[in-house]
Amino acid sequence: MNNELFEALNILEKEKNISKETLLEAIRQSLLQACKNHYGKNEVTNVVVNIDPNTCEFEVYAEKSVVEQVEDELTQISLSNAKMKDDKYELGDVVRVDIKSKEFGRIATQNAKNVILQKIREEERKSLYNQYYEKEKDVVTGIVQRYVGKNVSVNLGKVDAMLNENEMIKGESFYPTQRIKVYVMEVKDTPKGPRILVSRTHPELVKRLFENEVTEVRDGTVEIRSIAREAGSRSKMAVSSSNPDVDPVGACVGINGARVNSVVAELGGEKIDIINWDDNPALLIENALSPAKVIYVMADNDEKTAKVVVPDYQLSLAIGKEGQNARLAARLTGFKIDIKSETQARESGDLLEYESDYYDDEEYYDDEYDDYDGSYYDENSGCDYPENEANEYQGDYEDAPENTGTVDNQE
Repeated sequence: MNNELFEALNILEKEKNISKETLLEAIRQSLLQACKNHYGKNEVTNVVVNIDPNTCEFEVYAEKSVVEQVEDELTQISLSNAKMKDDKYELGDVVRVDIKSKEFGRIATQNAKNVILQKIREEERKSLYNQYYEKEKDVVTGIVQRYVGKNVSVNLGKVDAMLNENEMIKGESFYPTQRIKVYVMEVKDTPKGPRILVSRTHPELVKRLFENEVTEVRDGTVEIRSIAREAGSRSKMAVSSSNPDVDPVGACVGINGARVNSVVAELGGEKIDIINWDDNPALLIENALSPAKVIYVMADNDEKTAKVVVPDYQLSLAIGKEGQNARLAARLTGFKIDIKSETQARESGDLLEYESDYYDDEEYYDDEYDDYDGSYYDENSGCDYPENEANEYQGDYEDAPENTGTVDNQE
């Protein structure tokens, strides 16, 4: 019997992740409860249960006081009966009297069994909660089980998590047994076990995926400073490096884009823009509006507002489709961004105070010709113009083809 109990405890310890000491304590409490039920008393203070953790041998006994006349059989023993056990006992001594657990009635035994099972369930729930609580704010791999209405049940190993409809990427669908990566938002302890809420739209999902893919991010050489995301469409991520010899953007992109493509594939083709972080808010905003080129940025760090002027033909690119590029840049930097074209800025007078610096910008008016194809390269616009058209754009920038449209305070 004790060998079987010992083996059973070892199996429970491995399968349920419950320590043997906890299980032995549950058995001890169940035997005490059985004694209470057997003697019909809720308060039993003189019963002792000892269990050997190495052999699972146990003993149950009651400590009884030696009296002349017994009034309570559970706590007292007559002098004559005490003398039968050992002649040394006298009045007032305490005698250990063994209690045979086999004598317990069916109800007492059933109650003891329920106490053990309840303790196992509580410890299993507690163990699962602690196990998954450690994974909160992290990415885990789950297996799709089924659709529950418009939500999805995802198995994370020992428990199921719920992926709510509003935490799913728009247009994304799953099939049973599909393996997906999810971000653990919250783990709650409930009477029915841990309740886990997961997400596929959280910005931290992108960060954790890059931590898994990029060694430099994982070891702290490259730091992800900020992320702005519109799940399923586009994300912007600002990175910096603590090592001057490590290019943070290049490290995240990987050779031939292998690292970033792996993350993109996991997110169902979501585009990811990776930019360099800069402590100068003006330069950070300029980077954040990439791939659009910027003429100048005036940023108010106290008000968290910024005015941006871009070339006329870059205005639509800076704003993005339905304002997405400007909106993500605002979220990434934390600034309220007002974007205007060069023509609009001139008409409103915003560009006048920067006019002299603007025309003295050597990079903007550098009439360099590309060594390879003879075309003129405008470093500000990032465009190559054929040689016969170069002269047309060497004059004032306002003569360039116009692109109408404006955006104010894209957030």
